[in-house]
Amino acid sequence: MTVFERTASALSASRRGLLAAVAVAGLLGGFLPLGAAQAQAASTQVLPDFTELVERTGPAVVNIRTTERVRQGVRGPNGSQIDPEMEEFFRRFFGMPLPGQPSPRPDPRQDPRQDPRQDPRRNGPRGGEEEAVPRGVGSGFILSADGFVMTNAHVVEGADEVIIALTDKREFKARVVGADKRTDVAVLKIEATGLPTVKIGDVSRLKVGEWVLAIGSPFGLDNSVTAGIVSAKARDTGDYLPFIQTDVAVNPGNSGGPLLNLRGEVVGINSQIYSRSGGFMGISFAIPIDEAMRVAEQLRVSGRVIRGRIGVQIDQVTKEVAESIGLGKPIGALVRSVEPGGPAERAGVEAGDIITRFDGKTVERAGELPRIVGNTKPGSRSTMQVFRRGGYRDLTVTVAEIEPEQQAARTPAPESRPKPAGGVAQALGLQVGELTEAQKRELKIKGGVRVEVADGPAARAGLREDDIIVAIANTEIGDVRQFEAVVSKLDKSRPVNLLVRRGEWAQYVVIRPNGNGR
Repeated sequence: MTVFERTASALSASRRGLLAAVAVAGLLGGFLPLGAAQAQAASTQVLPDFTELVERTGPAVVNIRTTERVRQGVRGPNGSQIDPEMEEFFRRFFGMPLPGQPSPRPDPRQDPRQDPRQDPRRNGPRGGEEEAVPRGVGSGFILSADGFVMTNAHVVEGADEVIIALTDKREFKARVVGADKRTDVAVLKIEATGLPTVKIGDVSRLKVGEWVLAIGSPFGLDNSVTAGIVSAKARDTGDYLPFIQTDVAVNPGNSGGPLLNLRGEVVGINSQIYSRSGGFMGISFAIPIDEAMRVAEQLRVSGRVIRGRIGVQIDQVTKEVAESIGLGKPIGALVRSVEPGGPAERAGVEAGDIITRFDGKTVERAGELPRIVGNTKPGSRSTMQVFRRGGYRDLTVTVAEIEPEQQAARTPAPESRPKPAGGVAQALGLQVGELTEAQKRELKIKGGVRVEVADGPAARAGLREDDIIVAIANTEIGDVRQFEAVVSKLDKSRPVNLLVRRGEWAQYVVIRPNGNGR
């Protein structure tokens, strides 16, 4: 029996149940109230009816086609024109061009002295004239009656022309108002008025297990409808977005389309899938509409998104580290490195700190910090709480503005290091040596010891030669003598935490002595 047949059977059974209940009520002389009969019948109808929702919302969902200017001759392996749906499939889900298309990387076998006009990959058999060819397909939805449309940034990325098709068969050339790669949100504009629009929903009211609906153009099939439930909320798969996870069928071409609740309100933008094959496998992700609308508002006003930054590289706090340093539970964001001269360094943040609160908001997981800081207006003075050496302290930081594709500067490792003599901490499998003043200046630290030998428990914990130990058991280390003094007081049967610098990166390492734990 097909899904449709099963659904029809369920609805038919529901109607039969209602009639039977009414008949029984009549035979019993009213002992079973009609309302109770209806409630009993309704309980058998487990599938919602989406028809009215689709009729009301469908006209505001659009199909998006993109083209780009390329030289003639870019064809499939058999010489045929590229199918835009298949191109989108390969590009989005496999990260590769269609078989037979030229690779974006230069061919190393190509003679650089060759006249580029003779390159068959560029010119093709028709003389190398440029033409507009289909690039990809996607979906979107209309935000305002005067023609603002929302979609995914990856749908329009690299496009020379964007065409929006409405359900009434009208087509418009669209202008890209702005696109934000970090959140994968884009806003387009078409010159039209009186357009149907979607209603924006409240993501905070969305519950796991709730029915949701997707409308879009999978593989170019206009206004296709799929349904499912919310599988999870606040799923961390990106730096700036806590995604909505659903089991709604989403395929190439659905990207940018709306995720709707049963009230017909948009609660998300269908954006990604989890797949081992490139096709839908039961897990899809949508951008929460509240996050998307914040981005869209900035794109409409200025064409770009302004975000805050403090200049740190962060990582998760593991349960083992949290317990070993006295934090208790694994919360916050572990600072792996601090950008030289950045806002965090000026505020006194150190590598190894754990940021637990920022601007009054608790940082439960590391992924929350970029979103909280990113939503903070540049120039603002914010208070953040850090956990350091077994205690909390408050620091004040002036938030800066993040730059496109900002990357923290990296200091190259020195070509050679002196080999100072050092003491021995046999219980931990460590032999350490003194740091030179030049090394301290290079790493911008006040003290510490350099690992000369990591053996036994230390090696199993991941320590290696040239790591710098700056703290042990929540005690800062100035030199080898202090290191050995602290080690001599440790309980050799218990795990011990070390704060370690490796180049510009900091991390906590837990060493378990021989015979203790794994």
